[in-house]
Amino acid sequence: MKLKFGHAAAVAVLMAATAALAQSKPVAGEVAEGSLKGKTLTLVSYGGIYQDGQAAALKEFVDKSGVKLLNDGPTEIAKLQAQVESGNVTWDVVDTDDLPPYVYCGKLFQKLDLTKLDVSKIPEGQVGECSVPAMNYGVVLMYNKEKYGDNPPKSWADFFDTQKFPGVRGIDGSGSPTGGLLEQAFKVAGGDPKAMTVADIDKAIDVVRKLGPDTIFWKTGAESQQLAESGEADMLMMWTGRAMTAVKNGAKYAPAWQDWLVVMDQMTIPVGVKDTDASYALLNAYLGKHAQEILAEKTSYTPINNDAQPKVDASVAAYLTNTPERQKQGYKQNFKFWVPNFAVAQEKWSALMAGN
Repeated sequence: MKLKFGHAAAVAVLMAATAALAQSKPVAGEVAEGSLKGKTLTLVSYGGIYQDGQAAALKEFVDKSGVKLLNDGPTEIAKLQAQVESGNVTWDVVDTDDLPPYVYCGKLFQKLDLTKLDVSKIPEGQVGECSVPAMNYGVVLMYNKEKYGDNPPKSWADFFDTQKFPGVRGIDGSGSPTGGLLEQAFKVAGGDPKAMTVADIDKAIDVVRKLGPDTIFWKTGAESQQLAESGEADMLMMWTGRAMTAVKNGAKYAPAWQDWLVVMDQMTIPVGVKDTDASYALLNAYLGKHAQEILAEKTSYTPINNDAQPKVDASVAAYLTNTPERQKQGYKQNFKFWVPNFAVAQEKWSALMAGN
């Protein structure tokens, strides 16, 4: 009898341990009631409709956990680097564009402990060593319908053709160079992006430079939206969320979807944050189905939780990038080239932004 009792007790202990382990395993979108009460977290992102949407997506997390959530931005690698080097990191979770987490993995951004996150619903291949996707979106060529009438631009080759399509261009000058755009520029110069070398970065940037002095390098998504709504630029490279909002606000613009640039923002935890577990809790909540549905409904950006089913109207659905048609039209930048050559590209792009 003692043997049987001991066996039963062991089974009970094992079952209890298994249940405890199951409870401790993170589930995307979930957080324990009051678990962060009295704590403060700062989310850094890019402002405007996008960051407003992120705040809305995290409201349930804030209300349930008891955390105080502050927002800061825009994301600047130089500012983050200064924080990390000084040992005074005040940013807890940072939304970046797609390349920096790969370039600065383990230096400015922590290597993620995936036992603290539920990434089971994220599309395959989108979880990095130091980042998870913030959302999927695209950079799309938007053109003024009244300017170009029945002969609108259809591709990035047309964007760079000022003879056939005269007019003011608007280009993303908000920070890091967009690898996909430089690859499209290199194609215009007669090159093959798959065979691109470091020396070819100059050739690509020269194509951008030749657009002329009327080119507007917008610094924020809000500025790009304003350029469309005012009609100040005739063609614009725009983030799909900003493009959608501009059109909803009355901008007489339409997208040329062929070779839209496939990009995704990344969510990261900086090296040296004061409360790593709290940062993980925010990240895990952000990855949840409901949070991603809210984000998509507020911004038009495509959710990164495979179970998310946002309720959006036709004007928003038109700018989601996860449909079969859009996936076929998308252009993916050559990550293997840009990551090791990021510093060179950044230096040359910064020179262009400075007027050199």
